[in-house]
Amino acid sequence: MTYVKPSELARALIDAGESKIFMSTRDTVIRAYMAGALLTLAAAFAVKMTVDTGQPIIGALLFPVGFCLLYLLGYDLLTGVFVLTPLAYLAKRPGVTLRGIARNWGLVFLGNFAGAFTVALLTAIYVTYCFDTPITDAANAFAAYGQKLSHIGSDRTLGYADHGVAGWITVFVRGVLCNWMVSTGVVGAFLAKDVLGKIAVMWLPIMLFFAMGFEHSVVNMFLFPVGILLGADFTWGDYLLWNEIPTVLGNIVGGLFFTGLMIYLTHYKTAPKREVVEAA
Repeated sequence: MTYVKPSELARALIDAGESKIFMSTRDTVIRAYMAGALLTLAAAFAVKMTVDTGQPIIGALLFPVGFCLLYLLGYDLLTGVFVLTPLAYLAKRPGVTLRGIARNWGLVFLGNFAGAFTVALLTAIYVTYCFDTPITDAANAFAAYGQKLSHIGSDRTLGYADHGVAGWITVFVRGVLCNWMVSTGVVGAFLAKDVLGKIAVMWLPIMLFFAMGFEHSVVNMFLFPVGILLGADFTWGDYLLWNEIPTVLGNIVGGLFFTGLMIYLTHYKTAPKREVVEAA
């Protein structure tokens, strides 16, 4: 594994954030669309493996395949740009502004949602035989899988709403913990230069977040729309208020504070005193 040292890593992350801010609208949306589609297809796969085996850990072990593929292909997740683009601003790269960061985040959000919704629609068609056989029909071979998808969305909206403000804070905290791990996976894509090394470093934190049931804004762009398409008992308003909004806010805090800012402060902004003495 070709290991990238932390000081080199910090510069690489800042360079990547800068390039994403100045990327064309077309490329930003295309890359975000494909990232949302690949990640959520992996989520659909992980849920099915959990249902088929009865072992949630199997789904967690397999889910990172989507994350690894999308980053190896150079696509962009909202949770990733939450970390990378602010680093370019903190490093005072020329032309990098808060407006540019907001533009990037907005385009990536739209692209991720479009990709995730595409997979949600295709999955709903897949498990209902093009909406001809409901998931409540015992003759439907995918009934158990469809019902699991439907219940996830319900449990993670109305289930939180039952606790009021405490439920909303819980979603936020799960979003923080999620992007602490996911953004570590993003950094993992820069920690090695060979494909197998990148996969190994990315796989571990992504498996952890999925196994722990943390809240990922892009994965949820699939789980909740597919639940609604399958007839779940919550609304778009429930999804936005009790999941997507607090999850996005938590993802921003978790990724930017626990990953991006810490790397910036200790590996880019300042150098260890021992290195300074040796250089002198």
